[in-house]
Amino acid sequence: MKPNPESFSMHPCFDPQARHLYGRIHLPVAPKCNVQCNFCNRKFDCANETRPGVTSAVLKPHQALNYLDAALKINPNIAVVGIAGPGDPFANAEETMETFRLVRRKYKDMLLCVSTNGLGIYPHIEELDSIGVSHVTITINAVDPEVGANIYSWVRGIKTNRTFTGLAAAKSLLEHQLEALEELKRRGIVVKINTLVLPGVNDEHIPAVAEKVGSMGADIMNCISFIPVEGTVFEDLPAPTGAMVARTRLQSRQHVSQMAHCARCRADAVGLLGQKCSPEFDGMLERFSTSYSPLDERPYVAVATKDGLLVNVHLGIAKQFQIYAKRDDGYECITTRTATSVCCGGDRWAELEKLLHDCRAVLVSAVGPPPKAKLQELGLLVLDKPCMIQDGLDEVYEDLDLSRLRERIGAGCPGPEDGVPGC
Repeated sequence: MKPNPESFSMHPCFDPQARHLYGRIHLPVAPKCNVQCNFCNRKFDCANETRPGVTSAVLKPHQALNYLDAALKINPNIAVVGIAGPGDPFANAEETMETFRLVRRKYKDMLLCVSTNGLGIYPHIEELDSIGVSHVTITINAVDPEVGANIYSWVRGIKTNRTFTGLAAAKSLLEHQLEALEELKRRGIVVKINTLVLPGVNDEHIPAVAEKVGSMGADIMNCISFIPVEGTVFEDLPAPTGAMVARTRLQSRQHVSQMAHCARCRADAVGLLGQKCSPEFDGMLERFSTSYSPLDERPYVAVATKDGLLVNVHLGIAKQFQIYAKRDDGYECITTRTATSVCCGGDRWAELEKLLHDCRAVLVSAVGPPPKAKLQELGLLVLDKPCMIQDGLDEVYEDLDLSRLRERIGAGCPGPEDGVPGC
C-alpha cells in the first residue's frame, strides 16, 4: 500500500512549508550501527541534546506501534513516521522492517521514511517499496574514498561480515551507498542526501558530493552543520561557521536542490520541526520502552507447549495454551485454555483475541509474519523462539535477551512439511 504521491508535500523535511502544518515522529527501534563515524557518539539517555543519534529510550517494534498510537492521540497532525536510529536502521533490519510492517498495516495512509548511512539498505529496498516507504535519507559525506577514509573509523562488511578500516572502509561504504541510491531512484522513491560539513575534512569536497548525487537523481541535499561531540575522534574539530555552511549550499545548489530548514532531529523526535514537545510526551517514551502493556490490564502470558517445559508448538497448530502468572517467587500456570480452530484466518485471530484477552504475550516456537503482525496489532507481544518456558517468561517480564538460546534449543518447530506453510 503506497500513499498518494500528492501527499508528499506533507513531509516537513522535504517541503519547507509543511513543517508549519505537519508533524513527524521518529521511532527509535535501531540501537546498533554498522559504521563508526569519527563525529558520532550515540547516547540513549540524554534528554537535553538535539542531534541525530540521541534518544531517551529504545523501543521494540510492538512497543513502537503502541507508542505511535498514544502519540497520535496527543498530536493528531503527525503525518510522517520515520526510523532514524539511534544507530542505523539496517544494522537492525529485522526490527526496522517489522516496525514498518506494523505501522503500515494499521495506518494505511501514513507517510513512511527512513534515514540511513546506506550501507545495508539495498537488500531491503524491494520490501520498503512494497510497504510504501516513500522517502529515504542517505548520509553521504564523501564520494572520494580518500576523503571518506578521514571520516570513518570502521565499516562492517555486508557480505563478508568483515570489519574494514581506512581506505577500504570508505570504498566499501561508498559502493553500497551509490548502489542503493541508484535502485531507490529506479523505483521512484524520493531521496534526500544528508552531508555533514566538516571543516578541513570535507567542506571543500561537498560540491563534488552534490554533483555526483545530483547526476544520479537525488531529489534534495541537506548540508548539515557539524556539532563537536565529546568522546569522538572529532571532538576538537571546530564547528563550521554560518558562512562556510552557506557557501557549501550555494556551491552545491547548481547540482541538486538544497534544504535549509533542518532541525538536526533526535532519533526520538516528535511533533513539528523546531518546536518543543508537548509536556504530555515527558517520560512517555521511557514508559513504553519498559512495558508491553499495562500489567493490571494484561497480567498473563500464554504458552504453546507439548510438555509444560519447552515452548515447542507452532502457532498455526496450537490447540491449547497454558496461561502463566508472575508471582513473588516465580511463575504459576493458572489454567489451560483450548482453541477450537487452528491455522490461519479471521476466525482464528478473532478467537485468539478473545481467548487471550488478558495476556500480554504469547510464546510459540514459530509463526509466520502475517499472523505475528496481526496478533501484535491486537496488542499481543509474540515471541517466536523455541526455548525453556522459564526463559521465555523471563524475557516477557524482565526483558532478558534470549538470542543465545536460538542455537541451543531448536526442537519442536514444524515447517511446511508439517502442514503449516506460512502460518
